Amino acid sequence: MNAVLSARGACVSVGACHIVQNVDLDVRAGELLALVGPNGAGKSTLLKALAGDIALASGGIVLNKRGIAEWTPQERALQRAVLPQSPELAFSFRVWETVEFGRHPHRGRATRLEHNTAIAGAMAAADVGQFAARDCRTLSGGEAHRVHYARALAQLWKPLSDGIGRVLLLDEPTSSLDLFHQHAILAKALEIARGGMAVMTVLHDLNLAATYADRIAVLDEGRLESVGSPHEIITAERIGTIWRVGCEVVQDPMTRRPQVLVRPRITPGHLELPSPAAPATATGFESALNPYG
Repeated sequence: MNAVLSARGACVSVGACHIVQNVDLDVRAGELLALVGPNGAGKSTLLKALAGDIALASGGIVLNKRGIAEWTPQERALQRAVLPQSPELAFSFRVWETVEFGRHPHRGRATRLEHNTAIAGAMAAADVGQFAARDCRTLSGGEAHRVHYARALAQLWKPLSDGIGRVLLLDEPTSSLDLFHQHAILAKALEIARGGMAVMTVLHDLNLAATYADRIAVLDEGRLESVGSPHEIITAERIGTIWRVGCEVVQDPMTRRPQVLVRPRITPGHLELPSPAAPATATGFESALNPYG
């Protein structure tokens, strides 16, 4: 598969702090790449660097065989869309208007009908069509997140006529979503990848990454620890080393993908409910909250 977006020796620093260190990574057409790692590993920073939104201390980012800085802002916007980790709106807009922002790079390049078709299609894909006339401020966090997902989809809805590659970058797209929409969002992202787009998503849920990703990249302390298939990456040894949890890795009988069963960090006795006949007693924590008895 062809790399639409690549990092070569990418380093990002803030003062003396090296957040991303010497990363080589390809985001390829036709596949979904999941970027995983513990908190503070540098995942969001790497995504911003790949998007061309922050400068590198050294190394380079290549978008469709050209340095990303060689493209004008509009040219970049026609080739890549980004869903940030915490998207916000400074003013009150209706859902349709918010999704329409994604069409801004296409002004003068598409008809009103093409714009409306892209907006409606993106809203349906993100399951927000029923909110079209709603003020975004009235939506729940998860609903608003899906609206911004639709905005990113609308931005790349129509392929460019010259067949140039496109890439969708998603930063923790499932973080505020319920169980149904977590899977719906990633299923749509995989469907989009199968249509020829390159898709990269930052995820914390290793089981979602293993289920939907073609490849998984592991970032740890700013360095790329490994890249490979879900079966190559999702191992109990790696998870224990990087995430510092005990676990068992099993195979999902339906998808045949690995799934992680994390061992609880409490003793088995704490998982049992107290006997109804036993009198209630204050725990040390409760006693601390009520020192006067």
